[in-house]
Amino acid sequence: MADLDQSQKTPLFDLHQELGGSLVPFAGYALPVRYEAGIMAEHIQCRESAAMFDVSHMGQAILIGPDHETTALALEALTPSAFTKLGHGKMRYSLLLNDEGGIIDDFIVTRPLDPALDGQLMIVVNGACKEGDYAHLEAKLPDNVKLERLDDRALIAIQGPKAVDALIRHCAKADDLSFMTSTPALVAGIECFVSRCGYTGEDGYELSVANDRAEELARILLGEPEIEPAGLGARDSLRLESGLCLYGHDLNNDIDPAEADLGFAIQKRRREEGGFPGDKRIIDGLANGTAKKRVGFRLEGKAPAREGAIIQDLDGNEIGTITSGGFAPTVQAPIAMGYIDSAFAAEGTKVKLVVRKRELDATVSSMPFVEQRYIRKP
Repeated sequence: MADLDQSQKTPLFDLHQELGGSLVPFAGYALPVRYEAGIMAEHIQCRESAAMFDVSHMGQAILIGPDHETTALALEALTPSAFTKLGHGKMRYSLLLNDEGGIIDDFIVTRPLDPALDGQLMIVVNGACKEGDYAHLEAKLPDNVKLERLDDRALIAIQGPKAVDALIRHCAKADDLSFMTSTPALVAGIECFVSRCGYTGEDGYELSVANDRAEELARILLGEPEIEPAGLGARDSLRLESGLCLYGHDLNNDIDPAEADLGFAIQKRRREEGGFPGDKRIIDGLANGTAKKRVGFRLEGKAPAREGAIIQDLDGNEIGTITSGGFAPTVQAPIAMGYIDSAFAAEGTKVKLVVRKRELDATVSSMPFVEQRYIRKP
């Protein structure tokens, strides 16, 4: 496959091949869509035990300024989230906005635990967006805040209810972390940044590790009885069940955070003060509603509705579009999410989803479709 030949390799490329991974081009990288067990088994493995995902295609970088407030305010000028009061070792989900308030990317921001690193904010951005994100940040940040890429680091996600059981054998600090907190730590004697977060709705961790130690670390963790490898297919079905957005599908430059139902990423101070791109549009949408809204759908029968399927009201009028959809292994039924005319966005509303000229019965549903099981500690 020519596209695969042209794809970049992550530090775990050889390991994926050894484990029988079916490699496909994704975000410019060769990544496994599944292993020999198959997507369904990998999905269930993550929900019931623990799964390992290679997410080294994601962009890791540091914003470096003279002090925390300077760096935080510089980032606040480009996003709707608040960072000045973010605690040491704390993480925050945020959105990089264009001038109109549309979403350039969604990303995670971490304030380092070590006070000696004040002035730094670590960011993890989507792999397919990272070059554009970095260019946007470098163009918009003030001269005293610099972007430093961490291209020499891989990222490994261990997700599932038993992820902690496996990881604490190699890193006692892992059990002390709460959801959306981070610490530098040795994992099996290897220096890592360990974050308790993920993209599956389950408890779990992301381990940032030097490229030249990544395969060693992955092999050690795969040696634990709770952990099996999983690919992009399971990652997608897990995040869909958990109601989590995939950039380029559920989010894009034309969608703002209010339409995307991501108001939780906009803290009270930012709603009151504004001062971010598209603030009037977004704050008004949060307060008064938007013309369209991201919602979930449960489908009757077994046929799924994929991205691009048209949403119709019961009279056959087009009222929206599906942005993600598929069969949900945990729910044992097809589910979807998409944008719908807000007049039809109430939970329980009956609609039709048009798939290859066939109309499928569906109902607007709240999300997530399965309970999110993050570990939050006092």
